[in-house]
Amino acid sequence: MKASAPKTRADSLKQPSPWDKLAADGHGLEVPDFLTTLVVNTGNALKRHVTLPYAREFGLSMAEWRILSVLAHAREIPFSRLVVAAATDKGQLSRMLRSMQERGLVKTVSEGAGSRKKVTCFVSPQGLKLYNQVMPIARKRQAEMIGHLSADERRVIYGALRRLQSLCGPQDEDSAWEE
Repeated sequence: MKASAPKTRADSLKQPSPWDKLAADGHGLEVPDFLTTLVVNTGNALKRHVTLPYAREFGLSMAEWRILSVLAHAREIPFSRLVVAAATDKGQLSRMLRSMQERGLVKTVSEGAGSRKKVTCFVSPQGLKLYNQVMPIARKRQAEMIGHLSADERRVIYGALRRLQSLCGPQDEDSAWEE
């Protein structure tokens, strides 16, 4: 059973859901109604609708904005922790950092060699300046979307997402606040 989108705020809390009478073994649960599917699809839609317009306005891809925001928050972070915090793979992160370095947004410092080589990533003054230009717009766009929800919906969604996060186990301190 595919749930349709609620039409009003009141409908959103009253609408039946395929999860209402969920069997312990998940019998009858369809892939479009899987928690993971809904969260990923909703996250992707929100990124396209809310985040991508302001990232593009400042010449950033979604991944670059994520990296810049993590670095601006941390100021400096080991490459291995940035991989986790930016939710990307090592190869993609290396390419992005190289591109962002060429644009003067980030800096990296390597110590050691071979398997003991450690890379530390930093936000540059230019990168921090860009972050400080983007962040007020990012906050406003996020607040506008959240503003479409009633106070009850906000509490329920925020609480449910935080609860799901805790059920997944300890979070890396740098990934807990990601955009």
